[in-house]
Amino acid sequence: MTVLSPLPSPRLTSLSHGGGCGCKIAPGVLAKLLRNMPAMQAFPNLLVGSDTADDAAVYRLNDQQALVATTDFFMPIVDDPYDFGRIAAANALSDIYAMGGQPILALALVGMPINVLPHETIARILEGGAELCAQAGVPVAGGHSIDSVEPIYGLAAMGLVHPDRILRNTGARVGDVLILSKALGVGVLSAALKKERLDINGYQAMLASTTQLNRPGSTLAGLDGVHAMTDVTGFGLLGHALEISRGAQLGIELDYANLPWLPGVPEWVAQGIYTGASGRNWASYGEAIRLSESLPDIARTLLTDPQTSGGLLVACAPEVAHQVLDVFHQSEFEHACPVGRLTNAPAGIVVG
Repeated sequence: MTVLSPLPSPRLTSLSHGGGCGCKIAPGVLAKLLRNMPAMQAFPNLLVGSDTADDAAVYRLNDQQALVATTDFFMPIVDDPYDFGRIAAANALSDIYAMGGQPILALALVGMPINVLPHETIARILEGGAELCAQAGVPVAGGHSIDSVEPIYGLAAMGLVHPDRILRNTGARVGDVLILSKALGVGVLSAALKKERLDINGYQAMLASTTQLNRPGSTLAGLDGVHAMTDVTGFGLLGHALEISRGAQLGIELDYANLPWLPGVPEWVAQGIYTGASGRNWASYGEAIRLSESLPDIARTLLTDPQTSGGLLVACAPEVAHQVLDVFHQSEFEHACPVGRLTNAPAGIVVG
């Protein structure tokens, strides 16, 4: 009797039309979808809702504690199932840290083509996510799964923060320094990977960045002079900086020369390797951006590159900027650096 060998497992990235936070609905489209959401004034303990595009919802439990709640999931950005699970978990927990919270609990959100992917592959995705959460001190205590056409994995995550120490994207002030904690270019490297052109060094750099937990966010919530914070994900650096700008109704000046890039990223873009999300991002908010004529032609694509599990973007008073940088550097965020400032100008961004 002839025994047939099992079919080879397909590349995870071949099963999805997009990967990581590059799958996000474009910000302009999302704004239209949310336009008719009901007002939330009837819930006085809801401290942060969906009205300001913040990273998570926050609900007051008592005078000392508020619950931070978020959900985040996406399709594969890498082919290794364990790595995919780790990246997706780090990305979901980042929303808790970005509000200044400490994560305490997670639930898995799982959609898999159950008759296409080997069950061992799916189990490795779940294992990677659970182990990354354990690293953060968070149990994956349950979840929900469905049979879907494309593989999807992520978390519903909850955390705690003091009600007076919530870091929103709306509190920046004139003169604040903008500090970015991670290098940019995850979307570009993921595009190179999908085209099977990314080497092992590029992959390891992308993996190290996307699995690094944004723990310093919890510490920064206790530092006076930190006024606003968000994480940089699918809308790119410009999109998330614009949320801070609009939240404060102030202008932002970004210093292009100071921006940190993951290895090889500008070179890949110069070769035409980048994601379609960059163009969708620019179409959504480009009218609020002014790029200096001295910038290279690839600047717009780089600045709108969707980040998966990207860094924190912090607005702080100049006198505490060195303390913020110390917090990041002590936690091995080697690329953390000042990238701009808040100005007394109408909401929008000038990149020079």
